[in-house]
Amino acid sequence: MSSVRRLMVTPSLPRKHGLSLWSPQSSSIGFRSFRRSYVAASSSAFANENREFVIVGGGNAAGYAARTFVERDMANGRLCIVSKEAYAPYERPALTKGYLFPLDKKPARLPGFHTCVGSGGERQTPDWYIEKGIEMFYEDPVTGIDIEKQTLTTNSGKQLKYGSLIIATGCTASRFPDKIGGNLSGVHYVRDVADADSLISSLEKARKVVVVGGGYIGMEIAAAAVGWKLDTTIIFPEKHLLPRLFTPSLSKRYEELYQENGVKFLKGASIKNLEAGSGGRIAAVKLEDGSAIEADTVIIGIGAKPAVGPFERLGLNTNVGGIQVDGQFRTSAPGIFAIGDVAAFPLKMYDRVARVEHVDHARRSAQHCIKALLSAQTLTYDYLPYFYSRVFEYEGSPRKVWWQFFGDNVGETIEIGNFDPKIATFWVDSGKLKGVLLESGSTEEFELLPKLARSQPSVDKAKLRNASSVEEALNIARTSSQV
Repeated sequence: MSSVRRLMVTPSLPRKHGLSLWSPQSSSIGFRSFRRSYVAASSSAFANENREFVIVGGGNAAGYAARTFVERDMANGRLCIVSKEAYAPYERPALTKGYLFPLDKKPARLPGFHTCVGSGGERQTPDWYIEKGIEMFYEDPVTGIDIEKQTLTTNSGKQLKYGSLIIATGCTASRFPDKIGGNLSGVHYVRDVADADSLISSLEKARKVVVVGGGYIGMEIAAAAVGWKLDTTIIFPEKHLLPRLFTPSLSKRYEELYQENGVKFLKGASIKNLEAGSGGRIAAVKLEDGSAIEADTVIIGIGAKPAVGPFERLGLNTNVGGIQVDGQFRTSAPGIFAIGDVAAFPLKMYDRVARVEHVDHARRSAQHCIKALLSAQTLTYDYLPYFYSRVFEYEGSPRKVWWQFFGDNVGETIEIGNFDPKIATFWVDSGKLKGVLLESGSTEEFELLPKLARSQPSVDKAKLRNASSVEEALNIARTSSQV
């Protein structure tokens, strides 16, 4: 890295919120020399040589932020990334999808899913970061910050200097308390490659798998376990799968699909504790009603918490969690930004504050933030909520499942189709189409969804409800919005 690390000492100049007062129209001073002015330091006390921009975090948001810096020719010798990960940023959704496929079903492996391949971009391997002059610190999470001195402290004791700081720490998995068996051998949480590798080691020897949680993670991991031909049970306290998004009717369709693949469900169940066997490994999941489910591998997928870490003093949102930011992802502290899962941001089109745990938002928030930082862009982030899942996609699966949702799941629901081969659900509120979910659509149909959700057309509910097919229903919605 020494060949690409450079420090340029220039006169100290004023800045505002981590941005110089330079504008693209100014010709009085070069941008390169200006941007270094407030981060260059002669002290050797700092471990990083690239100090103008520092990204904390090594997930999707960090990878897409790095790409945006490179696209703007502002990475080489300027950008540093410090991460708890052992790997360069990668497309995290793969960990509960293709990464968990059995070895004979072509599982995903690094370097195959480094960012930014998930959006059709270049694969940013570790060598890519070296070639672009980006300084990387692996397996060394940030544990402290001195906002006034613009310095960070890492777990190993390193001191890092920053000019502008981008927090992209994502989330951590919600865990069961140790006192009820949350840390037993054979109990897994999946947030990084090491977690997924540990789970695969268990699946290779497993006979009975219990997945705790009926959300995205639980559904995807249970589908992967089916590929291993394992006895699989999903346990959750709610009445149906994915209640935050799915209607009871839609959940029933997916539950039937999983049951056809041998998955068992325990709905409305509360777990008392996880029990260990004689060797200290998980042996059973004990429920509050006194019953027990035998298990030699348990995966906990009960949600995640924003990884705020040492950045709490920047200001947290008490309603949705995470670090509060504005429409350019600026925090309350000048020169410090937060992006991705950890950011609580204004959801412009719905006029509320939100925190979105999804790869699409991680990508888009990173790009918006860095463009704003480097170009003095003042446009407010205008995000359209988007969620998707892909399951049973391993080789030899009788049916591959892929659904997408765009918009807001509020109002009355109208369901069209019989799930064979496809189904669509429309959310209509005050006569306007607010959200739409489509299972097994064509490329053209999936491309229509965000246009419908963003335009929020007025729709004839009776006409939509009487549609004889998904295709007809989508055409009614398309005609209503004229997209």
